[in-house]
Amino acid sequence: MKKPEELKFFIVDDVEMCYETTKMHLQNLGYQNIKCYQSGHECLNDLIEKPDVVFLDHEMPEITGVEVLKKIKRFDPDIFVVIVSGQETIQVAIDFLKFGAFDYIIKNGNEGKAIEIVMSKVLAVMKLMDKEQKGFLKKIFS
Repeated sequence: MKKPEELKFFIVDDVEMCYETTKMHLQNLGYQNIKCYQSGHECLNDLIEKPDVVFLDHEMPEITGVEVLKKIKRFDPDIFVVIVSGQETIQVAIDFLKFGAFDYIIKNGNEGKAIEIVMSKVLAVMKLMDKEQKGFLKKIFS
């Protein structure tokens, strides 16, 4: 498993203040390998860099967050995609989760705490996935 400081993050939001805020919260948690994008297309073009976690805005021009999420999951279903949106309706959150989002954060001034909670969940799942993979390989080679 990668160490937390080795994780690679993409932040996708068409509003600079929003992606800078998310970036600042991640940096405050000790993460440094962070790239920011103002469009979903830019993010999709760089997926070859294999981000571990993508923080993705819901409403963007040209391509929606849902479309970007679907393409990310087709590229690599193991990328953790966290939606960060001002939309507080439960149906929007359900739609994103249905298409493979890991979690949903509402832009309401408490994003810092929410990002911290989400990242603790991501790390826990990564640890479990790593443990499962090692157990699977051990079974194959024994």
